[in-house]
Amino acid sequence: MTAFDVLADFACNTGEGPLWHPDLDAVFWLDIPAGKIFRWDSFEGTATLVREGEPVGGMTLQPDGRLALFGARSNVTLWSVTGETETVIESLPDELESRFNDVIADPAGRVFCGTMPTPHRLGRLYRLDPDHSIRVVLEDVGCSNGMGFTPDGTKMYFTDSGRGTIDLFDYDVETGELSNRRPFVQVSGEGEGVPDGMTVDAEGNVWSTRWDGSCLVRYSPGGVETARFSFPIRKISCVLFGGAGYDQAFITTAGGGQKDTDGEHAGALLRMTDFGFPVRGVAEFRSGL
Repeated sequence: MTAFDVLADFACNTGEGPLWHPDLDAVFWLDIPAGKIFRWDSFEGTATLVREGEPVGGMTLQPDGRLALFGARSNVTLWSVTGETETVIESLPDELESRFNDVIADPAGRVFCGTMPTPHRLGRLYRLDPDHSIRVVLEDVGCSNGMGFTPDGTKMYFTDSGRGTIDLFDYDVETGELSNRRPFVQVSGEGEGVPDGMTVDAEGNVWSTRWDGSCLVRYSPGGVETARFSFPIRKISCVLFGGAGYDQAFITTAGGGQKDTDGEHAGALLRMTDFGFPVRGVAEFRSGL
């Protein structure tokens, strides 16, 4: 079994979206349906609830240190740690029955942001530009989840948990356009769960968490599984590298309301520091909203 530290256990129903804030040397993460944002400070080693409100599905870091929150009805707000908020998008008429899920900023400050399916249609992937214009870039998504860019910035990964796939797109940083979609990984098999959140390390390896699969899997840039880390927790939801050297993996989990079936530490924020080999992540791009 994988060695890990439990940094905080708030018994999150859907712990998600870990975000390393290098300005504060802290990790922020979500409990999506509860609308809660938590913060773990590396210097103090303490964890606190810092916001509670409507559901938030994903967040990015702004250049000034604020967090861009992507929430219910596809609302987007900028939030500071002192509590001030600024609305970017009040709502999207086509997403009043939905909410944003996983999101990622690109090198130009755009944000790719996925929505959950509604009772009437599947989900979508949007692109929100710095001028606050927003457009659909992908339809018919089962469940929009983890995304990441290759180190050379020419390709983007996209996870559709509903289909159990991680796909790869060609990506144009000048225009933000995605093209040439093709399969990267198909997850199937009893007990494998579904791919959820992900990140890409400095060497281009893809790290993908498994909801209902109790593990974190590393793939080579060619899509070959090269390492698997198992946990005594059923729902491993997302992973991100942080710390001063980006050599620590912060991992969110879900199922805090059913620890009897999902594991003693279900819903906790975990940290891995020993992988059995050198690992270095990269800083996330900041949104420019």
